[in-house]
Amino acid sequence: MSNLFTKNGKNYLFPFILVTSLFALWGFANDITNPMVAAFKNILLISTADSALVQTAFYGGYCFMAIPAALFIRKFNYKKGILVGLGLYAIGCLLFIPAGNAMAFWAFLIAYFIMTCGLSFLETTSNPYILALGPDENSTRRLNFAQAFNPMGSITGMFIASNVILKKLEINDNSALSMLQQKSADAAAAIDVSKPFAENVRQALQSVDPEALSVIRKADLDIISGPYLILGLVVLAFFALFFFTRLPRITADEGRSYTLGQTVRILFANKRYLWSVVAQTFYVGVQIMVWTYIIQYAGHELGMPKSIAQNYNIVAMASFVLSRFICTFLLKFFKPSVLLSTLAIAGGLLTLGVIFLSNAQYVDGQYFGAYWGLYCLVAISICMSLMFPTIYGIALKGMGDEAKLASSGLILAIGGGSIMPWLQGVLIDNATWFGDALSSVRISFILPFLCFVVIASFGKWCSKTSRI
Repeated sequence: MSNLFTKNGKNYLFPFILVTSLFALWGFANDITNPMVAAFKNILLISTADSALVQTAFYGGYCFMAIPAALFIRKFNYKKGILVGLGLYAIGCLLFIPAGNAMAFWAFLIAYFIMTCGLSFLETTSNPYILALGPDENSTRRLNFAQAFNPMGSITGMFIASNVILKKLEINDNSALSMLQQKSADAAAAIDVSKPFAENVRQALQSVDPEALSVIRKADLDIISGPYLILGLVVLAFFALFFFTRLPRITADEGRSYTLGQTVRILFANKRYLWSVVAQTFYVGVQIMVWTYIIQYAGHELGMPKSIAQNYNIVAMASFVLSRFICTFLLKFFKPSVLLSTLAIAGGLLTLGVIFLSNAQYVDGQYFGAYWGLYCLVAISICMSLMFPTIYGIALKGMGDEAKLASSGLILAIGGGSIMPWLQGVLIDNATWFGDALSSVRISFILPFLCFVVIASFGKWCSKTSRI
């Protein structure tokens, strides 16, 4: 293991551990946010596509700041890039308090955007830094190992979302139902409580007593804002830790140092790098779609409450973590590109299961049958675990100093997470291609399937054209 972190006689284990801690920190932000799409939809009574703007703002920050972040660390250094990232991350989290007080969706979107401008800085900085903290021949394994700690933060974020946010929101849903029953017994009786009823209850209460709904809505937004405030304070503590810690300066290998124009030309001439950016775009898209819409799938197909559905998200992430460690071990024996294409094919087949396999039926408050489609949806995470760091490592293999700018293209590719969840939301709102045979929620998973097709093609191409 020690040879992973020793280069030119220097041991980089401590800085590796310190920077790896950041992977968990942005994993937490990613996965406390995914369930908020469903939460804002019910709280603000907006469409699925509009609620998916949470992901557009969140991952849009990655797109906006990726290239400026790369130029910044190119001019300065990795440590300063980390500090700027942590500063923006903390500011975005703290802005949730005024956003909640304003009760304005656009204010939350701005907070998410600023927060992820910081995350873009962190990822643009940390990923190539991890690749450089040891021998080049072990760079992909090292990044996979560091990335294994990202889903640990994700699981924590999911747990907080389920037990601190969604469960409290469900208590408010029951309060809304009680208010509705007091105001109008007829309106309350018309609510179908055998389905996820929060949105129906709130719509009915809005028509009967808008002021009562406004009070509940303010309480809901305060519930969402609280964990982000605590997260902002934690990020400020990390800022102080990195500010007072000396990190090794990594310079270009063998004296290579290109101008910005030269670096851009080199990158655009590198087919493997350009293919990697495309594959990363589709990978991030499929990851965010799968994790964002587990809750909607379980709700629409099974009538499952959000807090219970979020537990399946946690199982998916736990599977993702375990698979990441297993896949990191398997990379000792298999080419990264071969393992990548194999898992992408498996992910595509599981996605077809999500679309076409039947689920249990919800009758009189109980489920009958098996959740085959939901099981497939959870199992997709096993296939996804290897993908982000492996595509990243393939793209930056042997790049040296130009990896700083090249990293920005791969972080820019995270923009797939800003567009594709919204497109899937549009399908959920509108897709009726198969009538009653397939629900719009099932049909919408054609987008994740197409993403896996692209990733499998990329892995196959790499296995044929290189030794990676």
